[in-house]
Order: sequence, then C-alpha cells, then structure tokens
Amino acid sequence: MQRFAIGIEFSGAGYRGWQTQQAGVISVQETLETILSKVAAEPIALHGAGRTDAGVHATNMVAHFDTHAIRPLRGWLMGANSQLPKDIAIQWIKEMDHEFHARFKAQARRYRYVVYNHPQRPALLHKQVTHAHYTLDVEKMIAAAKKFEGTHNFESFRAAACQSNQPVRHVSHCRLIRHGAYLVLDIQADGFLHHMVRNIMGCLLEIGQGMYDIDHIDHIFAAQDRKAAGVTAPPDGLYFIHADYPAQFDLPKVPLGPHWLNMPD
Repeated sequence: MQRFAIGIEFSGAGYRGWQTQQAGVISVQETLETILSKVAAEPIALHGAGRTDAGVHATNMVAHFDTHAIRPLRGWLMGANSQLPKDIAIQWIKEMDHEFHARFKAQARRYRYVVYNHPQRPALLHKQVTHAHYTLDVEKMIAAAKKFEGTHNFESFRAAACQSNQPVRHVSHCRLIRHGAYLVLDIQADGFLHHMVRNIMGCLLEIGQGMYDIDHIDHIFAAQDRKAAGVTAPPDGLYFIHADYPAQFDLPKVPLGPHWLNMPD
C-alpha cells in the first residue's frame, strides 16, 4: 500500500464545497475520488488538509490517498488531469511515508480573500472575486485587520452550524493589502472555523464603510455571539492557498495564489 500527497487547484463556483456530501450533491472531493479511482482501477479515498464552503476556491489544497495500484507519478498526474473537469486540476503528486496525513499533520492553513474595489463589476472575474462598488477607508481596514492576530475566542466569527468543539484559534498573521484595485486579506491560523474568514472579511468591509470604529472588534470578541459580528462576506473571493507541514515531509513549494492576481508571496 502506497501513500501519495497531491496539490490541487480548483474553482469552487460549480461545487458545494470540498467535502463529499449526500448523493446528488456535487463536491470537489467526490469528483477527484471518482477520477482517481478510475486511474487506480480500485476505490480511492481522499483526505484533504481542510474543508472549503460552497463556491470557495483553492490554489494548493493538499490531500493524500492510499492505493495498491502501481503507476508512475506522471501516470497518476496525466491520467487524472485528462479526465477531470476543467475547473479542477492536480498540480503535483509525491509519494509519502505513511506518517504523513494531509489533515492531522498540517500545522497551519492559509487563505486569501480578494475584493475588487471599483465602481463597475468585473466580467472576466465573475465568481472569482467579491465586488465592492462603494468607497472604502482602506487604511482603517488595514489597521483593523491586525486586531485578529494572536490567540482569540472566535465564537462571534463562526457560523451557527459550525461543528468544531471549541472556538479558540491562533492567528499567526492577518494582513489586508492594497494591490491596485484589489484588496487582499491574507490570513494564516492553526485552524479555521466554519465561515470564520468570510465573517472577518464582512466585519472589515463594514468598518471600511464607516459603520463601526476599529475598537468595535473588541466588543465583538467579548460578546461571543455570532449576531454581534455583522454580515458574512460572499464565498466568491475566498481562496485556500497553503497548508504548512513539518519540513521533514518536504512537500513541493508552489507560488501562492490566486495566480492571476500576480501578487508577491
């Protein structure tokens, strides 16, 4: 039995998220498992580094699978990509020791949320960014983003349906970056709650519109109540971009996405 790690890029616009769900609900995980099972000529079960909501994208989602099938690495890669739909592609594959686990060995996960701040909506980036047509106080938003760094109880920033046992997370960095007409929230943490990034972005957008002062974030944390945190930003602009693993696993290093943004790592 061999274990392989893979890096996956996908547009989530046509899927109900990463995780396999009930019959008839299309997911990224199930789509990949179906194709990899054909290549392997046996059932394949994928284990991902994290979960993504419906409509959320990824540029380097790490997953692993075990198989008895003997194929060259190029055979796995080309065999799967030739059959996958055009909005999902495996970017790399590497044989791993059985000690590796895509979910449980991940030390941190990183997301980017992209807002296109312009009076007119973009056509070519439909479902790839969130469009904010209104004026925003970007400097205020940049300062507010720093409030989320460190260890906090994110009860107010998770969905009511979140299944996590506890809401405390450590955010190693939370940066809002102005990149031309784009605003990019770059956030890394030891783990994320359901809708956590989207709720943080929704809070920052409200602050940018002058609805709240920066210190209002402290009151939201203290409330430990989802109703205190305001709107949930749409899924369109959210990207899973990186999972961090111990150096011993030596996974391929790929540029951070989304690639069309052409932003330094």
